[in-house]
Amino acid sequence: MTDAKNFAGPRHIELGVAILKDEGMLEFANPVMRKWLGKWKGQRIQEKLNRLISEEQRLMILSSGKPMEWSIVVDELHLQMHAYPYIHDMSQASIFMVAYNIKPVHLLEAQFQEMKAIADELEAVFQNSYDAIYISDANGITLKTNDAIERLTGIPKEYYIGKDLRYLEKRGIVQKSVTFEVLKEKKPVTVIQENSLGKVILLTGSPIFNEQGEITRIVTNLRDISELNRLREKLLQYHKYHSGDEPIIYASKYMEKVIELASRVAKTDTTVLLLGESGVGKEVIARLIHRNSGRYENGAFIKVNCGAIPQELLESELFGYESGAFTGAKKGGKPGMFELAHEGTLFLDEIGELPLHLQVKLLRVLQEQEFTRVGGVKPMKVNVRIIAATNRNLKKMVADGNFREDLYYRIYVVPIEIPPLRKRKEDIRPLLSFYLDIFNRKYQASKTLKEQTIELLQSYEWPGNVRELANFIERLFVISPTDEMDPEHLQDLLGLTSLFEEHTPYQEKRNEEADTAGLINESDIDLDKVKTLGFQAIIEQMEMEILTAAYKQYGSSYEVGKALQLSQSTAIRKAYKYGIRTKPQEEG
Repeated sequence: MTDAKNFAGPRHIELGVAILKDEGMLEFANPVMRKWLGKWKGQRIQEKLNRLISEEQRLMILSSGKPMEWSIVVDELHLQMHAYPYIHDMSQASIFMVAYNIKPVHLLEAQFQEMKAIADELEAVFQNSYDAIYISDANGITLKTNDAIERLTGIPKEYYIGKDLRYLEKRGIVQKSVTFEVLKEKKPVTVIQENSLGKVILLTGSPIFNEQGEITRIVTNLRDISELNRLREKLLQYHKYHSGDEPIIYASKYMEKVIELASRVAKTDTTVLLLGESGVGKEVIARLIHRNSGRYENGAFIKVNCGAIPQELLESELFGYESGAFTGAKKGGKPGMFELAHEGTLFLDEIGELPLHLQVKLLRVLQEQEFTRVGGVKPMKVNVRIIAATNRNLKKMVADGNFREDLYYRIYVVPIEIPPLRKRKEDIRPLLSFYLDIFNRKYQASKTLKEQTIELLQSYEWPGNVRELANFIERLFVISPTDEMDPEHLQDLLGLTSLFEEHTPYQEKRNEEADTAGLINESDIDLDKVKTLGFQAIIEQMEMEILTAAYKQYGSSYEVGKALQLSQSTAIRKAYKYGIRTKPQEEG
């Protein structure tokens, strides 16, 4: 695409002139015409002239005494020809011929159309921006603004054009203009104002400089942040418990009990085991316990992911090593995580991944508060509170011989189970508001979710729990083309069906054929009908009837899936398949 900087049209139109005698011989040619005729090498001048004007055309001009015009393409030349009868003297008639190359004109027209398309596109972007854009010159005179200004101020954009901002300030139409602050500071300036309509407006003015370093234009962006403030106020309706940098947002009774128990055990030094699926927030609860404990002021919170560190390195990471303990060991040795967590809290995430030989050393620390470095012989005393976490079934691991029973009972002093999102759906709405607020501030936007979008997201099982929800909302936020994110944007992101199918529930997926097993009574089967319609058609008909009845009785895909022992993704996909439910993009 051509841009204004690289736009270069023809500097002049070349004009070729020639005079032909009545027999067609060249009598005169100007330099341009001689240059054109010289381009066609290997041909005589007469042959070259015949390519521009045929003998038939020449005779017609001479016999009729009238001029002619025509177009001809010769090699790279696109010539517009004009020929006139010319009386050279009383005894001889000639032809005066003028030609100009119109190819540069066509190029100029194409470039002009391309530039016009660019200008139209930029104008459309400018006018359709959700934020108001206000452009003034260095004297504070309004040059241009877009349609959004009327939504923010209630005054048509045409009113502002040509107005001095000082006049608009005096009339009370605008408050103190950011434009003059930009002129004064010679750099971008941001202010927040509340206008006469009660809207809270974020204004950012930016200067545009010419080559001499002088400000020629000030572009001001106006954004309504009232919705962001409303979202923040709405968040206050929900419980918000700070565990450090990340608050815990919840509205469910289930999570209220988790927070209450975690806060209570924080006052003691007892070992805590956090149970729950991946992404439910076990580390956040662990930090909450540490922050509310007596160890917060004097000791650190140290996290070790037992599943992320190679087993051959895990022992030295946990317990440290002495100088010369192994090849590559640092001179003087290195302290391990237990030493770093002295007087504080050690969070052992994914403790189910801890190998058996290290479980023995961990048990010793828990029982005797001492350990030995790798390569060392002298026991080291340590004062550490242990918080462990896992998403695995430790009891089953004990039965299978993969986890020490004595260690299991030593860490299973105060177990706290953090429920998955599918068991506390009341928390999804406040979490959506919380992360929406975070990403609005991160990307300097004011996006919202439609109620139907929220309902769809509440019906999803979230196998990745809070972590998945946060990542999904950020992807949705970045990809959605408008400020109001509706179900169609879910379709654009993953495909609505994929939203419910790509992620399997935490439990194993059931075989779909097994889901319907036991629902059919053999005495009700009409084999003649099966033979007529076909086995698959009968199965689908029965499936549709069962699902129709289930949706009529239970209403939601979640409850239908629960009642029929189907995954929710299967329940909603089949509802779309049989027309029991309509996909959002097909509605109204």
